[in-house]
Amino acid sequence: MPKAVKRLIGLTGLLIIVSMVTFGAMNFLGDPLFNILGPVAADVDNPESLKAIEEAKAQYHLDKSLPERWARWAWDFVRGDFGVQFSSSGQPPVSDLIKERLPRTLELMAVAQIIAVSIAIPWSVLAASRANRRTDKISTVTAFAFVSIPSFAMAVILFYFFSVQWDFLPDTYTATDPFWGFSHDHRLIQLILPGFTLGLGSAAAYQRLLRTDLITTLQQDFILMAKSKGVSKRRVLYSHALRPSLFSMITLLAINIGFMIGGSLVVEQFFRIPGIGSAVVEATLREDFPVVLAVVMIVSAGFMVFNYLADYLYTLIDPRVRNEDTSKPRKVTSMGM
Repeated sequence: MPKAVKRLIGLTGLLIIVSMVTFGAMNFLGDPLFNILGPVAADVDNPESLKAIEEAKAQYHLDKSLPERWARWAWDFVRGDFGVQFSSSGQPPVSDLIKERLPRTLELMAVAQIIAVSIAIPWSVLAASRANRRTDKISTVTAFAFVSIPSFAMAVILFYFFSVQWDFLPDTYTATDPFWGFSHDHRLIQLILPGFTLGLGSAAAYQRLLRTDLITTLQQDFILMAKSKGVSKRRVLYSHALRPSLFSMITLLAINIGFMIGGSLVVEQFFRIPGIGSAVVEATLREDFPVVLAVVMIVSAGFMVFNYLADYLYTLIDPRVRNEDTSKPRKVTSMGM
């Protein structure tokens, strides 16, 4: 069986399991009728309330068994119908909420990843070129600090200094502002502070892993040969050693997508960014199951796609990988921490 078919089958099976677990968990957490009908859902002694309850159950298929409801939901989902939000003011489609909120989270994650990679690569090269020296030791302590500080604490620290004390970066996010631009009235600048909050921890993790792999690569024969030919130190580091050292970092970068989505829950709440993370928090508090289910499935699918794209990036870095069996999990070396 072709590898692509095996991966597709595995991806489909895993998504089905995720959907079953999430659907079952959400339906055991509470009663959505309270969100749909309000206090009426508890007034079971009133005939009018009972009628409203029965109509709501039929309208949202809550009168069906759990397996039947899951099958109905899954069939609608694969056709692109994410259902409707549980609301007493109507039935707004979940897809409308996703279309509105998801791009903002993707913008935040893209900015955070660019910041993380832009910091991690030169930081790793600097530390590896001075391995076990004072610069490397200071780098290790700094990386530990960035990894250890939780997102909400990092948000408070950066917000206080860059927005309150120095007024260097905007402290508000406005979804209606244009994206491209370099003033406080553009979302690109408004996302820098949240991006650093979300990306600094990832930058430290990337740095520790890439530094370890760079130190190993710098001990290889082809590096020693390049040095003996008089190749400059900068060219040896960036042109010869960096590319073959990126495999583990790419793996971690793909895996880290899931952690960034989790971190966006805190960052979006703190900086008041109406993204998919804040939508999940709001939907969970309202017990709006269709929203949570749709977001979980979209995030799960995206996470898996990014991990499979990592295999493709391996072939771009080193064409010899094309002949390897990339269906097997690639071993990630120690993060040097």
